[in-house]
Amino acid sequence: MAGKPKPMSQIKQLIRLYQAGTGKKTIARDLGLSKNTVKAYISKLQSLKVDLGELLSLDDPVLETRFHAGNPAYKDTRYEQLKPLLGDFIKELNKTGVTRHLLWEEYKELVPHSYSYSQFCYHLWQYTLASHPSMVLAHKPGEKLYIDFAGKKLSYTDPETGEVIYCEVFVACLPYSDYGFAMAVPSQRIEDFIYALSCCLHDLGGGPQVLVPDNLKSAIVKASHYEPDVNRALEDFANHYQCTVIPARAGKPKDKALVENQVKLIYNRVYARLRKRQFFSLGTLNEAIAQMVRLHNQTRMQQKPYSREECFVADEKHLLKALPEQAYEIKYYRELKVAKNNHVFLAQDKHYYSVPYQYTGMKVKVIYTRSLVRIYAKGNQVALHKRNYRPGTYSTDPSHLCSQHRHYLERSPDYYKNKARAYDACLGKLFEQIFTQDKYPEQLYKSCDGLLQLARNTSKEQLRQACEVALAYQNYSYTFMRNLLTNKVTLPTRQQPPKPLPQHGNKRGKSYFQTILNLF
Repeated sequence: MAGKPKPMSQIKQLIRLYQAGTGKKTIARDLGLSKNTVKAYISKLQSLKVDLGELLSLDDPVLETRFHAGNPAYKDTRYEQLKPLLGDFIKELNKTGVTRHLLWEEYKELVPHSYSYSQFCYHLWQYTLASHPSMVLAHKPGEKLYIDFAGKKLSYTDPETGEVIYCEVFVACLPYSDYGFAMAVPSQRIEDFIYALSCCLHDLGGGPQVLVPDNLKSAIVKASHYEPDVNRALEDFANHYQCTVIPARAGKPKDKALVENQVKLIYNRVYARLRKRQFFSLGTLNEAIAQMVRLHNQTRMQQKPYSREECFVADEKHLLKALPEQAYEIKYYRELKVAKNNHVFLAQDKHYYSVPYQYTGMKVKVIYTRSLVRIYAKGNQVALHKRNYRPGTYSTDPSHLCSQHRHYLERSPDYYKNKARAYDACLGKLFEQIFTQDKYPEQLYKSCDGLLQLARNTSKEQLRQACEVALAYQNYSYTFMRNLLTNKVTLPTRQQPPKPLPQHGNKRGKSYFQTILNLF
């Protein structure tokens, strides 16, 4: 019985023949066993001192334990001495610089009759396996999406400089169907991570209920076994797509074992097949990756009669949540103080954005995306601007300004002409002539403001007369108009035709004056 154990079905035949009184040589000949093997099993039967019928009723695994009790090493007194020490040895092994050989040397000092180094390592390994068993996880279709970055990078060549640019590879998979997704991004920064994740959901055609990322900085601010701090951008992304973020535990890759395996498959079915190809842009690289991943998903799995894509389309795709119409944009958060000029300064772009003047001096919350800037005060949105990347400039909404500032910004020739016409037609003609002058606009605006002030303090009749004089003399200055109104100067009235002299006899005609001239 020292060799390989015989099948219990054959041993049951041996027991029946022995029970029937068959001789040992006959049993050995009928069952094709050696005589020594038959003798050993019959000897064991006799030492068990149990009813043979009871043995025949036992299942094969139970019957096997009656004949083969197991490895005698675990009945050794040395194992009984080592067993209580194994837990401490496992803890010590996690400390810096501690090796199994060092622990074995310490163990030999504690226990006089100890195991050899190979046996010590064997029992330590067995204890490690037994104390950390793996659990089989049951996955529901469309429930989770595992997310990770591959450890190795892909690259493309800049056609202008010849520089080789290395890219991170984003990998994700649905654990139920093991349907995979991969794409290259410039880095693991939050912008690239969110962009890749968004592309993944659009490639799947829907969103899962739960996102399971690794503890990378783009997803997790602070890793923790129990309550990891999720990056706010990822939380906003999850809220936008109506899903939940449940990160894997720190240092527990088995929590997302399928995506870890997916990375290995990507190495084999994407990296290896693209190793001899050269790419000159990130776009062409991602096109090739998408083609290889598509072939990977369409390949029939070894232990299942279908491919990953077939399983995904049949059981999972229709259970994914519908994606929102508007694409997600990363939100950034700032708390800023409104300056005296009722603008906030966004240091990210070195640009100024206006806020209603009522909030001057207050602290407001600013949420900005790639395209929009939203400003909130007292829980309400008070301003919305299109994001401007020009440094040192202002984005101003005229409605945010006070009346004086708004008036100052709204000044223009048409503004003053319309205002003058609304007051008086003659004043409107005067303003039209004012803007025909070759002068700087600011100077003309000031003249117009002064004339309007005069108009408000003067009767319309006097104003009309002064305007007529100014137009007649082509002098449109504020000072000339003020003097006209102060001195009440008007245009002279039209001259009346001369009246005829009255009839009388005292007349000196031409002849009279001719006589006078002749005397001289």
